[in-house]
Amino acid sequence: MAVGIFDSGLGGLTVLDAVQKRLPDVPLVYFGDSAHAPYGVRDADDIYELTTAACQRLFDAGCDLVILACNTASAAALRRMQEGWVPTDKRVLGVFVPLIEALTERQWGDNSPPREVAVKHVALFATPATVSSRAFQRELAFRAIGVDVEAQACGGVVDAIEDGDMILAEALVKSHVDALKRKMPDPDAAVLGCTHYPLMHDEFQAALGPDVKVFSQANLVAESLADYLERRPEMVGPRTDGAFLTTGDPARVSSRATQFLRRQITFEAA
Repeated sequence: MAVGIFDSGLGGLTVLDAVQKRLPDVPLVYFGDSAHAPYGVRDADDIYELTTAACQRLFDAGCDLVILACNTASAAALRRMQEGWVPTDKRVLGVFVPLIEALTERQWGDNSPPREVAVKHVALFATPATVSSRAFQRELAFRAIGVDVEAQACGGVVDAIEDGDMILAEALVKSHVDALKRKMPDPDAAVLGCTHYPLMHDEFQAALGPDVKVFSQANLVAESLADYLERRPEMVGPRTDGAFLTTGDPARVSSRATQFLRRQITFEAA
């Protein structure tokens, strides 16, 4: 029954945690490519190769459906994968679409022409690779018109979170928000376009101010997955137990993951 969840490191655990709460009976196999994190500073071909290798490992582990709980992989690799790599009996889904559906207040499968929406000025905080891909703006344009997006590449935040240095991560968040505000002083909404960033949600909110609605992905992706599996129950794979896999050092990754989720998480070598 397992569903695969992939991230370049530990950020996707925010998605896994939300999915476990929303779908407690669905086993989840988590794959964190910590040996190659962060992806956000890599080029598109490199991200594609690493992401396809990780998805293949999850297919081999008995997952027919894989969620790319990594915005960088979703932005830089997903379309190419879906067009020419994903086997016909498997599915790989990204994390942008549920977020944009929430931002634009459109339901899944609403294929009507793009229209004006309530938000007009959106701040996007993401990795350098996600920003340079412009994938968020491309997906948004399918659903909405008249939305001004200002993107801020948040270098260093993922590294700090992966290293457990939350003091540095907080300082970097403040710096990146300040840089964004110099370009867009009054955003209506902010998008945390990396699954690591919900761990810093309060810091982003404090730096942006109480009037800015901050969208992060974990709960949105979990709700979207529940809806998808209700419509496509055959995409739940044959595996009946969960697992945590990593390309990094299992003991170190387990320690960091336990800190993040505040419960015991034990990774094994992928």
